[in-house]
Amino acid sequence: MKIVTLVTLNNLITMKKIIKIVAFSFVILLGTSTLSAQELTQNQDRPEVVAKQQVAALSDVLDLNGDQQRAVFRALVSKESNYRKNVNGKDLNNATVLANKKKYDATLDAAMKKTLSKSQYEKWLSLKDQ
Repeated sequence: MKIVTLVTLNNLITMKKIIKIVAFSFVILLGTSTLSAQELTQNQDRPEVVAKQQVAALSDVLDLNGDQQRAVFRALVSKESNYRKNVNGKDLNNATVLANKKKYDATLDAAMKKTLSKSQYEKWLSLKDQ
């Protein structure tokens, strides 16, 4: 009887070790996929990241206040998103693509004119032409 319980006890201990190893492996695997998902969300090509960089540069040149920075950021994110969907990577000789580009540029121009002072707007136009 004692021999049978010792064998059963050894099997039980072995099973516990196997379960611990499987659980640990699962946790490591889950952690790895979470890390790679976080890496994807920090993509430098996202419209928000591009707009943030542009606002930082414009803020130094045009001396933007906080409200202006937020409004310019929203306008640039909108333009960048629309460009990615309807303009970037497409044939600019196509009338629809060209019309969309002009429409998004006009929307950005109107938002900038509304947000910036006259001198800031004129300076932005000169920067835009370069």
